[in-house]
Amino acid sequence: MKKKYAVLFILLSFCAAFVSCSSNLDNSITLKNLAAGDIHVNFRGSEIVVPSGETKTIKNIVPGTYTYSTTYEVPAAAKTSSVTGGLSGSLVIKPGTKILILYSSSFQDDTYVIGATVSNSDDQGTSTTVTGT
Repeated sequence: MKKKYAVLFILLSFCAAFVSCSSNLDNSITLKNLAAGDIHVNFRGSEIVVPSGETKTIKNIVPGTYTYSTTYEVPAAAKTSSVTGGLSGSLVIKPGTKILILYSSSFQDDTYVIGATVSNSDDQGTSTTVTGT
């Protein structure tokens, strides 16, 4: 009887180890550009270009805290520009985290105003941190 429990324990341990060592991380950051100009996101030492009207998704991100910053192209019709919202900041990635950074813009007189909002899928009752400037 003890032998059956030992075999069962070994099999369950093997299954648990196999599942927890999966190379597929279900974490992602989606960059959606609704702004009039292209944006360039500096994330993990790489530039990610998101043309106006397009969306790019970064997948399989190892859990941790990451910083990002955004530069943007100003349309020719604008004489000046200003920024609102989360064009840069820190993102905390936990197992299963999905983050959306939504970029938008408007014209106020001759000023191009670009902004970003950040949302995530984590339970907001936990200590998830998403900051932006």
